[in-house]
Amino acid sequence: MYATALWLYFVLLVGIIVVPGMDMFFVLANALTGGRPAGLAATAGIMLGGVCHTLFGTMFVVGLSSLVPAISKVMLLAGSLYMLWIGISLLRSTIEVHSVAKAVHRSTPAIFLQGLLTCILNPKAWLFVLAVFPQFMKPEYGPIGVQAFVMGLMTVFVQMTVYGGLALAAGKGREALTGHPAATVLIGRAAGALLVATAAFALWEALSRT
Repeated sequence: MYATALWLYFVLLVGIIVVPGMDMFFVLANALTGGRPAGLAATAGIMLGGVCHTLFGTMFVVGLSSLVPAISKVMLLAGSLYMLWIGISLLRSTIEVHSVAKAVHRSTPAIFLQGLLTCILNPKAWLFVLAVFPQFMKPEYGPIGVQAFVMGLMTVFVQMTVYGGLALAAGKGREALTGHPAATVLIGRAAGALLVATAAFALWEALSRT
């Protein structure tokens, strides 16, 4: 059961991270301006931001598990419905990237710090963590700390693979995003379908506990 949940989380994570968004554009913009070192510094900052989101999600789950069971169920239902809403929104949306502008040239430490802040201050990321983590991090799966480590490792690995790959091939990455609008639309809708399927599963599981 835990292995299935991990695979589901991994697939969902990949689907969300490959959707063009603020973090992706930040990496590309810096890579186009300062080359690979700048793009990789931006990626590293975003990865540390992913660690912060994991820690926050873990604290939320620990706090949630200590609540009255009835409240916990309500939160699980709310998270499932929020995931469903995000998924439907992505399915109905048309994500097209018309341009990726270059960023202001900064030092590598400054880019790293800005990448960290860009990731941490993204409100959609916080809401996503609140909705998703309670669905995949559960006491019956074992120690919460171990689960948090595994999920955090998966998060930074996918971020490193996707954003780091874009940083190493910034020009081609921009062309792929701006030159193939149908592909970006397909990516967004595929991620939406994944979210809807995951939300439906989580909603069924939450309702079965009532």
